[in-house]
Amino acid sequence: MSESTSSGGGLTEYIQHHLTHNQGQLFGGSFHFDSWIVGLGLGLLFVFWFWLFARKATSGVPGKGQAFVEMIVNFIDGQVKDTLHGDAAKSVAPLALTIFMWVVFMNAMDLLPLDISSAAIMYTAGPEAAHHTYFRLVPTADLNTTLGLSTAVFFILIGHAVAAKGGLGFGKELVTAPFHAHGFMAVVLAPVNLAMNIIEWLVKPISLAMRLFGNMYGGELVFMLIAGLMAGWVTFVPGVLANAAWAIFHILIILLQAFIFMILTVVYIAGVRESH
Repeated sequence: MSESTSSGGGLTEYIQHHLTHNQGQLFGGSFHFDSWIVGLGLGLLFVFWFWLFARKATSGVPGKGQAFVEMIVNFIDGQVKDTLHGDAAKSVAPLALTIFMWVVFMNAMDLLPLDISSAAIMYTAGPEAAHHTYFRLVPTADLNTTLGLSTAVFFILIGHAVAAKGGLGFGKELVTAPFHAHGFMAVVLAPVNLAMNIIEWLVKPISLAMRLFGNMYGGELVFMLIAGLMAGWVTFVPGVLANAAWAIFHILIILLQAFIFMILTVVYIAGVRESH
């Protein structure tokens, strides 16, 4: 039986416990230490993994590890080249690879046993500490994480737009597209164009963040419901089977959401580099 349910709080307290972040105050606001620590650790793990195989890469027959890494790199590179061309593709491919692998790593934390963090705390500090200590393992089930990622993408998009069109060209496009006009009508439509472009630019990072967050939060909640509803000895075996079935299906969601976040970023970059 799970720690939170066994403490007498029932399913509601069990879910609330697992949905509470380990947080503190930073710069006058709330800061989720668990999302930051896990996200940073997984990012460093990805960098170390790929650096290790890149350092050992040979021109001969690659080993299984190197072949797997090369397969991922070639897959992402192919997706980027299908969308972007020229020097832009060369610079965007590393970004796309980083986004895809980092999001996959963070999403995959949802496959770990739900109570593994509570069990670790209980083993080291006792059940009372475990009951009052919170630690969520899935950074992408935290809206702060997905908004942080999408905000970084937002500024990258601006950088690509300025690099491709120049500062003046980018600024001019904001007030002249999508409704092109000349003379007096160009002045009249300028505020309308600017408002529509601002909305379009803001929708991109918000939609990226909400899509990833919604899918991962929902998947995490399903694991909690299965664990909470089937926490007794009688329902232990059905609970294990239900969790296993959902985990197998959830692998597809983990990979698909990482791919969607990555490919939309590449598509958005291709879009902002084009003239309207």
